[in-house]
Amino acid sequence: MKVLVATQKPFAAVAVKGIKDILEAAGHEVVLLEKYAAQGELVAAVADAEAMIIRSDKVDAQVLAAARKLKIVVRAGAGYDNVDLQAATDAGVVVMNTPGQNSNAVAELAIALMIFMARTQFTPATGSEIQGKTLGIQAFGNVGRLVGAKAAALGMKVRAIDPFLPAESIKAGGAEPAATLEELYSQSDYVSIHIPATPQTVRSIGYELITRMPKGATLINTARKEVIDEEGLERALEARPDLKYVCDVAPDNYAALQEKFGLRVFATPKKMGAQTAEANINAGLAAARQIADFFATGNTRFQVNK
Repeated sequence: MKVLVATQKPFAAVAVKGIKDILEAAGHEVVLLEKYAAQGELVAAVADAEAMIIRSDKVDAQVLAAARKLKIVVRAGAGYDNVDLQAATDAGVVVMNTPGQNSNAVAELAIALMIFMARTQFTPATGSEIQGKTLGIQAFGNVGRLVGAKAAALGMKVRAIDPFLPAESIKAGGAEPAATLEELYSQSDYVSIHIPATPQTVRSIGYELITRMPKGATLINTARKEVIDEEGLERALEARPDLKYVCDVAPDNYAALQEKFGLRVFATPKKMGAQTAEANINAGLAAARQIADFFATGNTRFQVNK
């Protein structure tokens, strides 16, 4: 089988070697498409591929229409909103992610961003400590649990909410369950967001929720920028001069936010939650193993377009 590794943002060399070793040992051919400049290059490259590994690369209906032999796409990472799941299902293509492989990297970044904002972006201005403060975690999956554990180790009180988990599971993960999202926001000095971008969550966090936060609170977003109502965020920051927002993907109105709110707002230059050597390798190798297993045994454990 021909496996296309299509990455505008390439894997580390050691990860590429590991991917090749795993797939070639299983009898597959590996072809690389790295740092491509236009979506048309991906459309052309996928024409005879039977499997594909991607990172943040966009697999839309056009790509899937061109990939007539394609049987499986694995997104090396947890999020998969860059893949048109319905078009994949219609084309008979299995889509998988690699949950958990990037989780620690994202969790460490969330904690780092929280401290960065608590210490006024490391300027000489007086900051604050996070010990004794309350952290609210919105979605308590792989990343959320790791964030909670690290925050608890730093002396924070941890609360969480997840519509897919019972209160007992949240307690078992070391957090106090919040009854409602409104309660979580109103009782947390920091809120860390870990929800996916879905039709239900896009623009779901805006003025009403943000302004419920206590005095001096900070909202941390290492999930997707689409879950934030950016106009609502701007209104909230205007109405509440004590609030802060930090993220690892800049909102569309970032320039305006910086100009208006200065050190109260920060976004990393690019999405960097999974940008560690360890996460890069882990996710790439997991993707390769899943493809090898899929062709050998039909295993679809991590399929997301069921």
